[in-house]
Amino acid sequence: MPKPEKVNVALVGGGIMSATLATFLKLLDPSLKLSIYERLDEVALESSNPWNNAGTGHAALCELNYMPDSKDGSLPSPTKAIQINEQFQLSRQFWSYLVEKKILGDPSTFIHAAPHMTFVRGDKDVDYLARRAKSLQGQPLFAGFEFTTDHKKIGQWAPLLVAGRNPNEKIAATRISSGTDVDFGAITRQLVSHLRIQGVATQTNSEVVGVRRIPEGWHLTVKDTKTGEKRYVLADKVFVGAGGWALKLLQKAHIPEAKGYGLFPVSGSFLQTTNPKIVAKHQAKVYSQASVGAPPMSVPHLDTRVVDGQASLLFGPFAGAIPKFLKYGSLLDLPKAIRPSNVIPYLSVAVRNLGLIRYLVTELLKSKATQFQSLRDFAPESKPEDWKLIVAGQRAQVIKRDPKGGGTLQFGTEVVSSADGTIAGLLGASPGASTSVHIMLDVLQRCFADEFPTWHKSLQKMIPTLGKDINADKKLAADVLKRTAKALKL
Repeated sequence: MPKPEKVNVALVGGGIMSATLATFLKLLDPSLKLSIYERLDEVALESSNPWNNAGTGHAALCELNYMPDSKDGSLPSPTKAIQINEQFQLSRQFWSYLVEKKILGDPSTFIHAAPHMTFVRGDKDVDYLARRAKSLQGQPLFAGFEFTTDHKKIGQWAPLLVAGRNPNEKIAATRISSGTDVDFGAITRQLVSHLRIQGVATQTNSEVVGVRRIPEGWHLTVKDTKTGEKRYVLADKVFVGAGGWALKLLQKAHIPEAKGYGLFPVSGSFLQTTNPKIVAKHQAKVYSQASVGAPPMSVPHLDTRVVDGQASLLFGPFAGAIPKFLKYGSLLDLPKAIRPSNVIPYLSVAVRNLGLIRYLVTELLKSKATQFQSLRDFAPESKPEDWKLIVAGQRAQVIKRDPKGGGTLQFGTEVVSSADGTIAGLLGASPGASTSVHIMLDVLQRCFADEFPTWHKSLQKMIPTLGKDINADKKLAADVLKRTAKALKL
């Protein structure tokens, strides 16, 4: 067996998470030897790719699933929405710092201002949206949050939503101008480009097929996806930021903390238009209510999208059921992930989520005409010849054991790490990339527990509000929004 390459940290997956963690580590300790392993030809080709996600800077400004309705008709709790917003502010601050340090390029290459809106129809949803707005309007991070049921006002905000609509239909919308559209692929590529200059090896066409603990650390087997040749790596610590692939590698690592976890993969597609006349009439990201039984990341939305300077609109997603954990994964991903420790959670989730299964079957059976009607519910004057269907990335929701021994289907992103902090991986979907900075700070605390206290001052220079409750301080919240908007040219 060839002598293994020795590294301090091996990062599996060339997406926004690995790029963010590696950037933190090189800024905090330039002496660390890091190496990134990506199984595809380039970095940022899976979930970080701009066409595999909607690019929403998730700050809970428009996403209803972060703030579900109350059961008694009272004001819904804003707690989760505030938490997500605060986490996104960490990303904005870190990106601002990286722009200042010339690690990231001109902000217009990766982020743009895009008002975030929510649009609903019918008495029940209009009532809920009014109560949601009332709950959020006094929160500092949601300053400028507007609500209306007036067709004319909504038409001013987003003309496509009202043009051709019955003027007597009961509709409502909220709008806030501090929303963003983010190209996470561009951020990833720019960070990786800088890391390469700093001596971080980014090895593409390199699939990590084996992970095992040995007395000296973690022994990784890396296969060249073009030649089949295998090489070996000895790492002190391992981070698995490989989307749905992370579960497979954490299972191979045989850490007890990964037992009982499973993933529920959902594929997706969007309708897209680049017609400049249509694009010019919709300058916002507009979210609505999910269908009954739909997974949280399948909330319908009509979005402004800017990639490589080109604006377009996306509508969707239309969910599908493919057992791959990655867009470029294998149809055997799901069956191969089933273990004795997670069989019961999988079965439990299947029984408890019959509505989700019915929803996915319905989605699979939708004709093109039915899909397009969903768009026309949003934008009544849409014409089929202006739109085309594009395939998005795979999303894999976390399945985990519950205290009663069954299983739950969990929305969100979760870090799974060994007790000694030498290996960590990331499972789950949205808010994902938007809160990558918050998530990687969690990884730093878990995997570098001894070093983290000494890094705190340096981290505060990168993220001035680190450890502070931003939303609790009206002046601080306003300052963070204003300062980062200026730095990011928003």
